[in-house]
Amino acid sequence: MVTGVGRRIGVIGLGPQGRYLARWADRLGFEVVIGCETRDVDDPGSIPRTRDWAELLGAGLDGVVLADDFDTHAPRAVAFLDAGVHVLSETAACASEAEGRDLVAAADASPASYSFAENYVALPHVRSIAQVVAAGEVGDIELIEAEYLHGLGPAALQDLLGAPGHWRNRISPTAYCTHTLSPVLAITGARPVSVAAHGIGPPGRETAVVLVVRLSTGALAVARHGFLQGEPDSHWSWVSVRGTRGLVESRRMPGADAWSIRLRSEPWASPTGAVREQVRVPERVSGGDRDEPGSAGTVGVLEAFRACLDDGAPPLVPVRAAVDASLVGVVAAGSLAAGGTPVAVPRI
Repeated sequence: MVTGVGRRIGVIGLGPQGRYLARWADRLGFEVVIGCETRDVDDPGSIPRTRDWAELLGAGLDGVVLADDFDTHAPRAVAFLDAGVHVLSETAACASEAEGRDLVAAADASPASYSFAENYVALPHVRSIAQVVAAGEVGDIELIEAEYLHGLGPAALQDLLGAPGHWRNRISPTAYCTHTLSPVLAITGARPVSVAAHGIGPPGRETAVVLVVRLSTGALAVARHGFLQGEPDSHWSWVSVRGTRGLVESRRMPGADAWSIRLRSEPWASPTGAVREQVRVPERVSGGDRDEPGSAGTVGVLEAFRACLDDGAPPLVPVRAAVDASLVGVVAAGSLAAGGTPVAVPRI
């Protein structure tokens, strides 16, 4: 790893998400020196690139962003960690329990850091809810719900799924769960113990799933992700927490109001002895795009990654939390196949 420079990074995967991360990384002070893409892309940008990701291992990088296919990240993350290169990995962190164990072992042994690029943890409404929970305003969490939903029409959905070989057609409908599970784990400070998965749509061709997850605190989490009508305007995300003393949730409102949160306490739990019904508007993220609040998550992830490189700061979403969230989607595939029977989530 290069010392004294601290911000030379490469990006593996120059599809839309990889290029988006590269543009924001450049705006935030990283030097994006090389990229990797195995497919021809319409807009590769100006980044020097290769088709062989292993070439980046010898490119003198301080960090690497893994933004290629959903189910390919763990082995590459292990290779870069073994080489002493800091890793920022897109979802999923791992595609199997074995990959998860290898990834945690590599991160523990490496002088470099592993960060999960789970931007939904850093979205304004999620941060606001986490602050309310941490302050004890709703008491102990009993039920937490999270959604990541797209209301696409049939033609748009087919375009998104792409050709049969596209990674979206390789993975289980349960797999793409970290945009809901990572916020759940960040807000609760818990780990997943078991999961029951229920599909929506024809068996074998489910377009959405509901995951019912028992957490290590005893609380219950209900997560919905996929393609259903009624997508939230807060970057397709909605979160609700019911505690022993009240409720806090993001608002189901159009436009900018979707980023605000609602608190409610009944008279017995309210300091005034009356119902407390309050709306709070989150602070704008520094460095983000005021016209695109959804960029707050990407900004937060990249700023935290830069702090890992420059200051040795802890990752925003470290390796065990990344693996925990990803493994829910992995093992939930077995529950889905068994008609919703709960299955244990391995503890790494």
